[in-house]
Amino acid sequence: MSRYISRFILLLSVILLYSCENLTKDSTQQVHSPEVPPNIVILFADDMGYGDTGAFGHPTIQTPNLDRMAYEGQKWTSFYVAASVCTPSRAGLLTGRLPIRSGMCSSRRRVLFPDSEGGLPASEITIAEMLKEQNYKTAAIGKWHLGHLKEYLPPNHGFDYYFGIPYSNDMDRVSNPDITYREGLLNPKTDYFNVPIIKNLEEIERPADQTTITKRYTDETIQFIEENKGNPFFVYLAYSLPHVPLFRSKEFEGHSKRGIYGDVIEEIDWSVGEIMSALEKNGLAENTLVVFTSDNGPWLTFETHAGSAGLLRDGKGSTYEGGMREPTMFYWKGKLKNGVVDGMGSTLDLLPTIASLTGSKLPSDRILDGVDLSETLLKGTESPRKSMIYYWGDELYAYRSGKYKAHFITHERVYRDGKKEFREVPALYDLETDPGEHFDIGEQNADIITKIREEVEKHKQTIDSVENQLVKRSED
Repeated sequence: MSRYISRFILLLSVILLYSCENLTKDSTQQVHSPEVPPNIVILFADDMGYGDTGAFGHPTIQTPNLDRMAYEGQKWTSFYVAASVCTPSRAGLLTGRLPIRSGMCSSRRRVLFPDSEGGLPASEITIAEMLKEQNYKTAAIGKWHLGHLKEYLPPNHGFDYYFGIPYSNDMDRVSNPDITYREGLLNPKTDYFNVPIIKNLEEIERPADQTTITKRYTDETIQFIEENKGNPFFVYLAYSLPHVPLFRSKEFEGHSKRGIYGDVIEEIDWSVGEIMSALEKNGLAENTLVVFTSDNGPWLTFETHAGSAGLLRDGKGSTYEGGMREPTMFYWKGKLKNGVVDGMGSTLDLLPTIASLTGSKLPSDRILDGVDLSETLLKGTESPRKSMIYYWGDELYAYRSGKYKAHFITHERVYRDGKKEFREVPALYDLETDPGEHFDIGEQNADIITKIREEVEKHKQTIDSVENQLVKRSED
């Protein structure tokens, strides 16, 4: 009898083990092929510094909603953008590819201007186009800056709806001999800048009333969410601030101890809170991933009208950390492994991560530079990103491998006629002990530099020549 009992127990154990294995497989598939696909909301500030929120250490700017995202979700302390200026940074986020691969970067004209003839090529696949294959409703709201001509606007890159400005809020400046460029930016009026608002493919307002623009972006986002709450949706909200000139609504004038810059950040924080409340009110918070970050660091040349990179070196336009490492929060109610992530991540990773979370198919006919962060988000595992590449236009300036970052070209004070220097011995920094990049250890670590050079050469072998989109055709 005991022999039969033993056999029965063995058989039962096998059945239970098989069932557990299949349960694990099913739950894994549920993460990557969900029955109810999650909504995605990306909130993207313009020229915001690493140290401009309470959660990242600012003493006088009050950001309770962003802080909540950080404390109840995940706060990423080593999260990078694809470039230190607007256009290439945005191209990298939406395509998961370094802008050098799409022609969306240049060392001659670093961003697109109102007279530019190029834009994001139709051959590039955006997050919106990928999600359209999964029947998502998609909206781009806010600053686009990937081409102002109709063929380059969001409706031709996978977005069902667009409301916003086509380029930076300081462009199309109205000529006035009595007001210098700098004076116009530091003491602005709406009619100093002939920037249009475009709805889908049609211009509906010029000049844009920038005093109400953050509020209108927020209203448009909430309306889109409420109209599409029965479908999976993707919203890419790219605020046009705190890029100078700084504007805020009447309700936020004098709101912050930090002055007008703080007013602008606190209105953006209010916007984040309104959007989060709309998700809660419509029963969507538990099925919506919200990401907040910025396109590049603070435009330091504008002093008190610019933000702070905190303990990081330099700001916008620079390949030092202050130019490309951004304050980043992920929030998904009840789904994320709560905590601080100090491993590397990048906006380049958003496309493959979203593909994994939504069960979408990644493009297989091109090189992607992003990695899938979904396991880190959901389970708290170590980030799979192990390196970061820092381009200045179409030149590779620096490379991070693990905790070490090598600068092959340095450029101090980019917007103040700073000196560009080719380094015979690259400057090397240990970013774990020296995130401010103060102490060059290159002379003592030739072996580390050799290893990084090898990684750089492997990367360069993957770069093909493509048509540059930022240089006017007549200037070629």
